[in-house]
Amino acid sequence: MIARIIGEIGIEGARFIEENIDEQFKALRYLSKGIDSETFVKLVIANSLVSYQLTGKGEQWWWEFAKYFYGRDVKSIYLAYKEFLPNSRFNRRLIPQKLSRIRRVETFLSTLTEERIEEYYGDMSSLWGSIARALGVDKESKTVVFSVKMFGYAARIVLSTFNPYPMEIPIPEDSRIVKLTKKLTNEKPRKFWMKIARESGVPPLHIDSILWPLLGGASIDSAPPELRDKLAELIKIIR
Repeated sequence: MIARIIGEIGIEGARFIEENIDEQFKALRYLSKGIDSETFVKLVIANSLVSYQLTGKGEQWWWEFAKYFYGRDVKSIYLAYKEFLPNSRFNRRLIPQKLSRIRRVETFLSTLTEERIEEYYGDMSSLWGSIARALGVDKESKTVVFSVKMFGYAARIVLSTFNPYPMEIPIPEDSRIVKLTKKLTNEKPRKFWMKIARESGVPPLHIDSILWPLLGGASIDSAPPELRDKLAELIKIIR
């Protein structure tokens, strides 16, 4: 049932949700207008890697991030976060651990020229491996796969081009997804949603884009009628 509905929504439906319903994408679009492209993409990756154990909703955190960095001159991403996180409203836990992550990934981020960003956007699986190696963590770690998703958003905004996510990158095991998975199955989230991805033809990161805003209570009123009907059907299952 859920694979059928997600298949009917499809990648183009997921794209509509990402660009018009997901507050994270809206926050990034806002920030992109107030900072240079390279710094924008670097910040988005860095922010993704510290987006855990939040003290508010993910939507609130990404808007706080976007408003904080809009128009700001960022010389060092590590130093910027050393100032930002302790004063953050929605991300105040485990600050030393999060700053350590930023420090570990900063050398990799410094390699992201506009040309390199475009190359990685054409091969997001390669980016996935590069971020995991820079951090020294498992590729399937929640924040690593999430950082690829958010890089995809940022690169799409900067390059004005849509590239679908690779099928092999798993869904981020965020609390909303974990809770929903328990409601639907006894399988592990990553395994279950990879199976749904293969059945529906919609890559796991796009499935995440469909589910995550809806689980957060996002309105579907802006969707075209046909897509809105499918989303309403999906909401009955997941909420």
